[in-house]
Amino acid sequence: MPITSRFFIQSTTTLLFVGFLALLVIVGMTFWLGERAQVYFNEVIEARDARGAAVELRNAVQTAESSQRGFLFTGNEIYLAPYDAAKTLAQRQLDAVNRMLAPNKGANVSVQRLTTIITEKIGEMDQTIALKRARQDAEALSVVRTNRGKALMDEANVFFSGIIRAADDRLTTGVGEQKANATWLRWVSIIGGIIIVGVISGAAITVVRYTRELGEARDEVGILNAGLEERVKDRTADLARANEEIQRFVYIITHDLRAPLVNIVGFTRELEDGIASLQALIDTSESGSAAADAIVQDARLAATEYLPEAIGYIRSSAKKMDSLINAILKLSREGRRTLRPERLELREVIMTSAAAVQHQLSQASGEINLELDIPPIINDKLSLEQIFGNLLDNSVKYRSKHRPLRIDVRAGVVPGGRISIEVADNGRGIADHDRERVFELFRRSGEQDQPGEGIGLASVLTTVRNLGGEIAVTSALDAGTTFRVVLPRNLQVRDSLPGRS
Repeated sequence: MPITSRFFIQSTTTLLFVGFLALLVIVGMTFWLGERAQVYFNEVIEARDARGAAVELRNAVQTAESSQRGFLFTGNEIYLAPYDAAKTLAQRQLDAVNRMLAPNKGANVSVQRLTTIITEKIGEMDQTIALKRARQDAEALSVVRTNRGKALMDEANVFFSGIIRAADDRLTTGVGEQKANATWLRWVSIIGGIIIVGVISGAAITVVRYTRELGEARDEVGILNAGLEERVKDRTADLARANEEIQRFVYIITHDLRAPLVNIVGFTRELEDGIASLQALIDTSESGSAAADAIVQDARLAATEYLPEAIGYIRSSAKKMDSLINAILKLSREGRRTLRPERLELREVIMTSAAAVQHQLSQASGEINLELDIPPIINDKLSLEQIFGNLLDNSVKYRSKHRPLRIDVRAGVVPGGRISIEVADNGRGIADHDRERVFELFRRSGEQDQPGEGIGLASVLTTVRNLGGEIAVTSALDAGTTFRVVLPRNLQVRDSLPGRS
């Protein structure tokens, strides 16, 4: 199905709209997923920092506690070397934990309790170290034996574990959400990409088809334009031939129809003279003179010879005129008849025409040979039967008396979507000076020993041209005649060409 301009515009507009919509969806989803990824990324970073601060706080407290115990057991100041740094780090990490967990309202109480625990633990360690340095070992030992420091550390470890576990959970959730976002983004990209590829492919196919059809149409127009001049020449030649035929036709009508009229007028005068003689006879019938006898003799001749002869000539001329007028009307009707193209086997058409002259052919001891190996054609059946019926009848009518009649009918395909049919006989032939006149109306060549008005070949010429074909004749006197008819294979294609009507 050819692509129309309207369909091309509508389809490309629709495809572009679908592609633009798919692109908007991809951009929107990418932006939304990017925002979600940023949120989860921030949460993961916060959870990671909170976890790190909690771990650092626990490690700092544990380092400070180990340093305290080493000093209490040995009394060696070397064990207190990391204590101050650990205590400072612990205080800094505690502040960091408070800052990071402050937005989480559910963790405020736990953070406050952890702060109290760390503060009391550091206070407990500072107290024991101060007692040890004052050489109050018993008091320092009694503080340790209360297990208050251990209880605070155990409780702090619980909070540390909770903070770390919560951070791990947030990290796990954040990673899962990031994976989900990545999956969504991947599927949106894939589906959107498929849609865009489909849109581009559809648009490309449509554009290629439309462009190809435009190219084909341009080539066809180029071909038509290239052959336009030739067709114009052909049509001009057809018009020139038609004009020449009209002029010749008018001449024939004025010449051949005038002759019977001249005869009718002349013999009408004979009737007038005869009537005058009879009138004179009537006027002198009673005189009995010699002059009256002469008039009676003239009247007798007029009544018995002149008038019947004149009436006979008048009737013959009128019959001749009627025959000529009927021939003209036949040609006129044939030119106006509507053609009815149909699928035909040329062999069947010509065999039908041959059957019509078979009786005459048998009487002349003649034969017809057919060489019609061509594919079916589309043409007007009645026109073909009239053409080949006239040509075969013409061959039979003008056969030679010195040899048996032989008619060869050959057909073949010629370039330009046309067929060529030749009807060749071994009849009496046509003289050179008559060859150009055989297609003229009321013109007959050679010995006029056969009945007819000379309209057969004129009718063939009119019918062939009405089908868009051509006819030509080659002949040699006393050797035979060949008529070559060239017709379109498909009359419907011929009628659809520019310049045909």
